[in-house]
Amino acid sequence: MSTSEAPASPNIPPTSPPYAPPAIWTWHQDNGGRFASINRPVAGATHEQALPVGRHPLQLYSLATPNGVKVTVMLEELLELGHAGAEYDAWIIPINDGAQFGSGFVAVNPNSKIPALMDHSGDHDGGTPVRVFESGAILLYLAEKFGAFLPTDMPARAECLSWLFWQMGSAPFLGGGFGHFFAYAPTKIEYAIDRYAMEVKRQLDVLDRRLADSPYLAGAEYTIADMAVWPWYGALVKGHLYEAGEFLQVHTYTHVIRWAEQIAARPAAQRGRKVNRAWGDPASQLHERHAASDFETRTQDKLAATG
Repeated sequence: MSTSEAPASPNIPPTSPPYAPPAIWTWHQDNGGRFASINRPVAGATHEQALPVGRHPLQLYSLATPNGVKVTVMLEELLELGHAGAEYDAWIIPINDGAQFGSGFVAVNPNSKIPALMDHSGDHDGGTPVRVFESGAILLYLAEKFGAFLPTDMPARAECLSWLFWQMGSAPFLGGGFGHFFAYAPTKIEYAIDRYAMEVKRQLDVLDRRLADSPYLAGAEYTIADMAVWPWYGALVKGHLYEAGEFLQVHTYTHVIRWAEQIAARPAAQRGRKVNRAWGDPASQLHERHAASDFETRTQDKLAATG
């Protein structure tokens, strides 16, 4: 038998033909993947659903993903400083159930992504409630509203905002890129994982080099830039994100680890991570937050114990 006639080895899977994009892309709802049931190529509401409103001026609609944690950490830090006006109600938005496509949520955030904030502070004066969406915009709004965690000195302010916008532009490579293909995609695609792993490691190196020279991202002071970056890259280097620590060799980014641990030790950061969290240790889950006392009485372990 000639080489050309040799049968294929049963251990070698058949090679799929290379993918050729069609002239016009067509959406297939059954395209697989963990989030296939809630992803769609159009915006707008899918159902009528009013949002709840609590007693505080600030109403947060969110979930404790990294983007959601940014805002709850900021609110808890403001309260830690004594800003009573930063009291807030935090309502959980279960995105896996498509709650972000309810009409009330879409009215606050037409992009249907958490977090979203409504500020009713001016309601009693006949003012219009202020909606704020996009986590970076919420951090900046709160920093300016309360005059905290955003430097007033122009060079330091520019440094802070540069790192804030760096995070907003970089995290999609970590979440939607690396995280999706490494952890959530229905099939493992070597090229995609390699491409995004390279970019995430480059980003970690950017952070590590900055934090080798500075206690915090904007300089000597803790700011909204740190609050924006920590829930993503701090969780990554501490092994809490995508279980990718060994794969990315995150232990080599020692300055990022030092900074991540420093923030994790802050009481406000510890509280902020619990708000709107619906997974993990029940003691770390505070599904809704309406008062400071909720951390002591309404985490999931406490609710389970009281029946």
